[in-house]
Amino acid sequence: MRTRSAAGAATAAAVALLTAATATAAAAPAAPRSATPGFLTADDLPPHATSPWYEGAVAKGLPDPETFCVDGAVPDTSGTYHRLFGTDYDTHASQVATTTASVKAADKLASKLADRAAGCAADWLRDHPGSTASWDDYGTVEAGDSAHLYGVHTAPPESEHGVNLFAVIRKGTKVTVVRWAEMGTLQDAPVSAFRTTATKAAARL
Repeated sequence: MRTRSAAGAATAAAVALLTAATATAAAAPAAPRSATPGFLTADDLPPHATSPWYEGAVAKGLPDPETFCVDGAVPDTSGTYHRLFGTDYDTHASQVATTTASVKAADKLASKLADRAAGCAADWLRDHPGSTASWDDYGTVEAGDSAHLYGVHTAPPESEHGVNLFAVIRKGTKVTVVRWAEMGTLQDAPVSAFRTTATKAAARL
């Protein structure tokens, strides 16, 4: 059994170690902010009426296949990551994020992604004659340094309609594009809930 004097000595030693550790921590510089982008979780996505969302692991590089409408636009660098999401039905989502070399580079990439999303319906129609497509600009969201939402609807002849929502977000040197998709039209898209998703994506980025 430890005696009172031994316990006192142990306490004194512990206090001394804690004091030394505190002094060392105070002297050490603050840890730099992580350059790795942060990602949405399944709970951040627009709720599905009859299915939970499932999230994959955050993985390095671009998804395969790349994100519809913005394929080829995000650079596949060491700072690029992605995460895929799914449900028990056709509704699915993805997030691709990258850390660029500078704020200027990030702003340029975000503008490129926004242009691709805005022009996607027209681009898709050129590649799919006889089909129909439409899009909508849902405006900006007060999140990060910039955040813009778009909707794209595609309908091949004699096939199902598809609707997509995109959020293009920049925060410092980081840029992310979030896509939500399912069978349907723009009228079916959960735009209001997706605004909340975009806000959370910016906060996590």
